Amino acid sequence: MSEHEKVNILMVDDQPAKLLTYEVMLAELGENLIKAHSAREALEQLLKTEVAIVLMDVSMPEIDGFELAETIRQHPRFQKTAIIFISGVHLTDLDRLKAYQRGAVDYISVPVIPELLRAKVSIFAELYRKTLQMETLVRELHRLSSRLMTAQDEERRRFARDLHDGIGQELAAAKIMLDGLLNHPLVKREEAIAEASGIVERAIQQVRSMSHLLHPPLLDEGGLLSALRWFLEGVTDRSGIETSLDLQPVSFPRLAPQLERTIFRIVQEALTNVFRHSQAHKVAVALSHRESNLLLTVQDDGVGISEQIAQLRPGSIGVGIGGMRERTRELGGELRIANANPGTVVEVMIPAMIASSREALVIA
Repeated sequence: MSEHEKVNILMVDDQPAKLLTYEVMLAELGENLIKAHSAREALEQLLKTEVAIVLMDVSMPEIDGFELAETIRQHPRFQKTAIIFISGVHLTDLDRLKAYQRGAVDYISVPVIPELLRAKVSIFAELYRKTLQMETLVRELHRLSSRLMTAQDEERRRFARDLHDGIGQELAAAKIMLDGLLNHPLVKREEAIAEASGIVERAIQQVRSMSHLLHPPLLDEGGLLSALRWFLEGVTDRSGIETSLDLQPVSFPRLAPQLERTIFRIVQEALTNVFRHSQAHKVAVALSHRESNLLLTVQDDGVGISEQIAQLRPGSIGVGIGGMRERTRELGGELRIANANPGTVVEVMIPAMIASSREALVIA
């Protein structure tokens, strides 16, 4: 549920005039108001509709408000539904205690003050929305956690396969050649040694490439810009996708280490998605200061994304985008994704933290 999505409010009273009065009082809240003229009708409405708040009269024929509240609370679906009693009869403290024991969260006496009624209903409506949002976020967290573990397992398998098929095979070949030197004629030893040396050199290069992709030394030694240029050149070499880096200002300063790592990982993940899904030929990375914020954009000319992904709806985004969003949130920033016609644009806005050689400063 979004922050602006309407919630259902069930109003229960056997007197139509009172229901009309409550409807007029609550109309400006902009929520969905549902009327029931008896306790039985209220139960029917509850069984077929998801209700956030039940606003009910205490004194009703057949089944009064206390009995109705108790019946509602017995159902697992409605154990957390907010129930507000309205009574035209003066209730004692024992009556109020009885109401709270049966699940009421609040009590309003007649004559009803419109502002008071709207304030109380508004608070419980907002609590209901926040609760649903929290439940959605928890489910999304569990889903992403499961997908993250799966992605980690796949990455470990890929890493093990690369070690075995790449470095492992190169080193095995080098060992065979070196072992065979004992049986080679002297004139062929130099050639065999040179070939074995070449194999070992290729293995060393593979180790360096894997190490740099896991955490490029340039990120610590040369800073974010050096690491980004190295990474973008590598993407172009490996994929053929044309890449560019635009900086504003051109003399871009060093950032706080955590911020540099975050930006690098976001760019890395964004370009991985471009390579895997976009069918793009070009991708542009831009980094700039805007209104005391750091703005990062990654834009490609590929096939674009679905509306569900653009809105970051739960269930539509994968571990990659989910990780980008969480990295951004950790620094108080915001991630936005949209279709660029053609292609996709990823935009990250982070409160800018400029780091000198000794300390981090906040741009104001």
